[in-house]
Amino acid sequence: MSTIITGEAVVLELRPASFAARSLGCAIDVLVTVVLAIAAIFTIGAIPFLVDASATRAIILLTLVTLLVGLPIAVETLTRGKSLGKLVMGLRIVRDDGGSIRFRHALIRGLLGFFEIYMSLGSVAFLASLFNGKSKRLGDMLAGTYAIRDRAPEPKPLQVHTVPALAPWAALADIGRLPDTLARRISVFLRQGGAMAQGSRESLGTDLATEASRYVAPQPPLGTPPEMFLAVLIAERRDRDFKRLSAAAEQAQRLRSRLASNGGANKQ
Repeated sequence: MSTIITGEAVVLELRPASFAARSLGCAIDVLVTVVLAIAAIFTIGAIPFLVDASATRAIILLTLVTLLVGLPIAVETLTRGKSLGKLVMGLRIVRDDGGSIRFRHALIRGLLGFFEIYMSLGSVAFLASLFNGKSKRLGDMLAGTYAIRDRAPEPKPLQVHTVPALAPWAALADIGRLPDTLARRISVFLRQGGAMAQGSRESLGTDLATEASRYVAPQPPLGTPPEMFLAVLIAERRDRDFKRLSAAAEQAQRLRSRLASNGGANKQ
């Protein structure tokens, strides 16, 4: 997973496309392009008034260049990184900073793609993508782009709650200094811990509990399992944030109502 921090300090998590997904998407695009090229050549050859062989060859060459280079550039520019193959595989081309690509990026990718995919029969693109961490081909490296999974499955909501045994401690605990990054790591662990090996799960849970305990006072009761401590910590943090935001929203609503009533009184 690729993590990007925007200028507004918002963390974006983008999932780079796998080598297999990119290869299959590219194969679909190539197949469609070849079918269109064959159909165009037969159509041009069937036109009765093209008796000049030189003119016919020039038109065929122009058509092939349009299909192999111009069409991919136009499609990726207009769709902001999509193509038929990428649409089928749920992929999208984005810039290295996570933004949508523009004509310049599509142009570089299209020109290099003609060499990588068609002139080298895909060998250059295959080798470049195979040994790149984000499955980039040469066009992506020069354009500063890569493919992401545009149809990632929605994560299930994290179900945590405060167990009755720890409720008295949770009500008094000071957890306001818990860093957001650490809370996020704990949430990911609680959501994905069930898929981990038992030894790895216990080790990571202990490490996270030890790190989180530095920001919590007082400490949880002696003998509290690390994973239970983390679950109660996240549940309590969530509930407190909800109460705080709800109170702020109610205060803002009361203020708007008061201003509206004062404004109506002034008009009278």
